Amino acid sequence: MLRREFMKLAVAAGIGLSGGAAFAADMPAPFDKPEDVKIALVRYLSTGDFFQSYLSGVEKQAAALGVDLRVLDSRQDAALQADMVDQAIALGVDGIIIQHGLTESMKAAAQRAVDAGIKVVAFDVNVENDAIPQIEQSDYLLGKLALEQAIKDNGDSFTAGYVYVPGIAPLDRRDVAWKEVKEANPGIKEAAMFGTLDNPIANSVANQARSVLQANPNISVVFAPYDEFAKGVKIAVDEAGLNQDIDIYSADVSTADISAMREPDSAWAATVATNPAVVGEVSVRTLALMLAGEDPGKQVVVPPTLITQEFLNEQDVKNMEELGQKMPQFQHADVSVAEWIPLPAR
Repeated sequence: MLRREFMKLAVAAGIGLSGGAAFAADMPAPFDKPEDVKIALVRYLSTGDFFQSYLSGVEKQAAALGVDLRVLDSRQDAALQADMVDQAIALGVDGIIIQHGLTESMKAAAQRAVDAGIKVVAFDVNVENDAIPQIEQSDYLLGKLALEQAIKDNGDSFTAGYVYVPGIAPLDRRDVAWKEVKEANPGIKEAAMFGTLDNPIANSVANQARSVLQANPNISVVFAPYDEFAKGVKIAVDEAGLNQDIDIYSADVSTADISAMREPDSAWAATVATNPAVVGEVSVRTLALMLAGEDPGKQVVVPPTLITQEFLNEQDVKNMEELGQKMPQFQHADVSVAEWIPLPAR
């Protein structure tokens, strides 16, 4: 443990790469020569604070290990994302992180990477491949905890709007929770389901929400289990002057989300989240374990936490850094760790 603490200090001092080299004799192959290790992050979704924070976590953990990171961003173009996996293969990378995407477009591409001898992990996309660990935030729990709070705040009988786009793995897992809660609570009525991932997502959802709220004036709860969805609904709710009549329940969190939740009379009542930067770090560590010949398991789960508007106001939380101070589980997840893996600076 002393060696690991020393490595943490080395990284904190800004010598992540040279620190890795200093301990090269103790690092398993291929990390005894970390500068020769090439990994790629192939992204489907990148719009919004969550994905910027996730990318930051990937970059920091890669820097702590001293590896060469390439970032390929398809900007929600499924065919391009599959092509980018092939680009990564052609670049001769040792490992690939696939971040979001559609099963139908990524399944074959991921298999091509595995066939090429490349280690692959997938975050929030089901590529239906036993050789590829799934990294997730327990999306089912994200949805379930948010809905439990909705029932706590509003009782078990209310009319709801639901924001959902099928075919996206994390949203599909959150949808399971929504269906279960509706079945267990017959008093919960789904008046409308809507949603889009068209950029900019929040504004596109706001356009839909305006029509939905106008057509369904009895909606008192909106389940929007992705923070860009919640932002869009909040825009429409605020414009309609319904912020004291509707409660929004979401998933994911960012500094911008915290600010929106803490506005006077904000409709955004609660969200359930992990720190996306921590999930990014876990993604890189999981890939590193595989490259070192270790088995991280088929499912790598980062546990989520309920964050209410009331908590943010009581604790006067203004940003993600302060949220991490008030909720220590936001600073680090003890997931996919090993004595030889240096952690990013805190």
